[in-house]
Amino acid sequence: MPSPISPDLVYKLVNVASPSLSPDGSRLAFTRSHVDTESMETRSQIMLMDMASGGSAPFTSGESDSSPRFSPDGRHLAFVRPDSDGKSQIWIMPTGGGEARKLTDVAGGITDIAWSPDSGALAFVSDVDPDRAPDDHDPKKDPRVSVVRRIRYRSDGLGWRGEAFRHVFVVDRESGETRQLTGGEGDDSAPSWSPDGTSIAFVADRRTDRETATHSDVYVVPAGGGDPVSECGAGIELRSQGLSSVASLCWSPDGDSIAVVGSDDDIVGAGWQSWLFVIEPGRAPRKLTDDSISPAGGYAPLVPAPEMRWTNDGCISFIADARGESAIYQADAGTGDLRKIAGGGLMSQVSFDAAANTAVALTVAPDSAGDLNSVDMRSGAAAQLTDFNREYFKEHPPARLEKFSHSRGGFEIESRVLLPPDFDPQLRYPLVLDIHGGPHGVFSDSFSPQQQVLATAGYIVLAVNPRGSSTYGTDFMTAVLGDWGGEDYLDIMSAVDLVCERDYVDESRLGITGYSYGGFMSSWIIGHDTRFKAAVVGAPCINLSSMYGTSDIGVRFGEVQWGGKRWDALDAFLEHSPLTYVPNVETPALLMHGEADHRCPIEQSEQYFVTLKRLGKEVEFVRFPGSSHGFVRTGHPKLREEYLARLLGWMNKHIADAG
Repeated sequence: MPSPISPDLVYKLVNVASPSLSPDGSRLAFTRSHVDTESMETRSQIMLMDMASGGSAPFTSGESDSSPRFSPDGRHLAFVRPDSDGKSQIWIMPTGGGEARKLTDVAGGITDIAWSPDSGALAFVSDVDPDRAPDDHDPKKDPRVSVVRRIRYRSDGLGWRGEAFRHVFVVDRESGETRQLTGGEGDDSAPSWSPDGTSIAFVADRRTDRETATHSDVYVVPAGGGDPVSECGAGIELRSQGLSSVASLCWSPDGDSIAVVGSDDDIVGAGWQSWLFVIEPGRAPRKLTDDSISPAGGYAPLVPAPEMRWTNDGCISFIADARGESAIYQADAGTGDLRKIAGGGLMSQVSFDAAANTAVALTVAPDSAGDLNSVDMRSGAAAQLTDFNREYFKEHPPARLEKFSHSRGGFEIESRVLLPPDFDPQLRYPLVLDIHGGPHGVFSDSFSPQQQVLATAGYIVLAVNPRGSSTYGTDFMTAVLGDWGGEDYLDIMSAVDLVCERDYVDESRLGITGYSYGGFMSSWIIGHDTRFKAAVVGAPCINLSSMYGTSDIGVRFGEVQWGGKRWDALDAFLEHSPLTYVPNVETPALLMHGEADHRCPIEQSEQYFVTLKRLGKEVEFVRFPGSSHGFVRTGHPKLREEYLARLLGWMNKHIADAG
């Protein structure tokens, strides 16, 4: 008998990630992970698949192995494994079999592995902290003060930063000799070797305004190294003049040019809406794509940039998003002619063989938690390679996804509706409005645990992409700036009105939820509309004025989003803060927030809770220990399960059987 997808899916699902195709395309390495319910830890290992047969088997024996990378000659596989102190290090293993060997031993751990063209070395990024405590430091005997000299002294998901920066290193494959290539102020990411192996390009935020603006550039440094380069002088070259921000890059086969995912707009950063450019020494960047697509660039250092590949035929292959859907594209480096190869669902990672004839992408479809799919780059034919969760979804059928659009305020607003698996249009269902983060996030055609838990429990879930959402073009995305709670709010409520006209929606049983900016908007809505019977507000932005000074991105993000510096725009900050409208709230509210959240600090929920409580409103406040802003996706499994369980429980208590 089919069962709902319950909050314990956290323990039931197997996840795959980090595909790496061998240069000849015959083998695929990837990470397979699951939650060990005894230790409550995520266990992961490297799997190796034969592409001809489709059979796969464990390749490494560690309990926390990840991020495999085939060497260009196909003879070695590098991967990441934590050392005894929990710091990620590079390990290496012959692809023909043998023992794994630890290659690095750096105090700052490693991210962003990149093989040299001759397979003799690897570049990587590591944290360099001049104030790092010695290994034998005892904080009980010798407590240390923390000194703040920068606005960016902490970062969500990373914690305390202080004077630390991430820099590029190179390690020799045979000897393990490690050299630091870059230094100075600014965080480096995405190292990429030139085809001749003499240089390494990387992305860095080395501008002097890094504290107050979101800018990044491409630099090139000699791979031979020497003393770590600290400034843009001898030994380091700025290559991306004319661009405002860059997220990822790859070299042309001749090494004369670099393709970058970036932006030439100071307002629209590459992390939200990006374009594909070609940059060449002494020339202005050449834009190859328009804003009908947004090439994927990751979010360093927590989400590595997906692979791009520039081949000898002049084609650049990459992942991009459009209107909440992902696809693999190819762009002609000379003409900019664009070809969509294959798409569907949400693609976040991809690997190409040496000739880019075959790609393997991690795809999250609406009815699957994520699988690896191969794509023939010539024909576009796709085939599913993994299906570890088949039995789970057979017993727990996911909700059905529908989409609709409507016109409002000069834009087409697209929405997604999830219907229970046993949906019967003759019945009447409660509805939960879900609101994404950002505001430049987006609801895509992909599996959402939160939405699936609600929908398979008998709720219709409405997910709207209002103005401000990414992947719908620049004008649509920037229309929210300085207007949080304005036209975006009206976009969402107009979609609610339309769905409530359907006979099977019981508009007397409406719930609302959202996380981050979605927490802002859900709290904003219940301060302006009393039709909702229950609200679950996750990690919200409640008071723009205080968030300006407490969030890790309050200045560089807030000044763009909320209308300027706080002292110049204080009236607007107050007008657009949900805290201002608490007296109007009639909806019972559940607040849920991580205690280690630096993005939307927990003081935001604290202010909201105290004010609601003081005014006699029905409110409950749940604090998640040690949890950053992203804990609902990557945090402790018990806390992820509890978030889902409390969300469902609050809706069940207030609206499932109401009316």
